[in-house]
Parts: sequence; structure tokens; C-alpha cells
Amino acid sequence: MLKRNWKRIGMLILIIACIFNVMGKLIHKLSLNKEMLYSAEYMYEEQEKQENQK
Repeated sequence: MLKRNWKRIGMLILIIACIFNVMGKLIHKLSLNKEMLYSAEYMYEEQEKQENQK
């Protein structure tokens, strides 16, 4: 039975893995507003570091 259905079993495992991957990304996704704030803070800190090095 395993010889005949190995392609179906592989596809089923692949589909389940993809679903878990997508669900994990949706659950842990940051909101756009938070992501923009974090990016702005990072850029500000980097500019301050460069100015302090001069």
C-alpha cells in the first residue's frame, strides 16, 4: 500500500507543512504601524551612532 500511495502521502505532508507555515506567519505578524515605528527608531539610532563616531 505504501508503494502505491507514496506520492499522495508526500503531497499531504507538504500541504500540512505549508498550512502550518502560513498560520505561524499570520499569528506572529507585526502590524504595519509597529513595524514602521521600529524601523524609524532603528534609523534614528543608527544616525545618532554615526554622528557620535565623527
